[in-house]
Amino acid sequence: RRLLNYLRDTDVERYRALVAKLGIRR
Repeated sequence: RRLLNYLRDTDVERYRALVAKLGIRR
């Protein structure tokens, strides 16, 4: 998913929050 990479590069905190909410460990 490029969205995750985009968020990770722009909003790390939001990206981590989203990952935690979705339960993704990447």
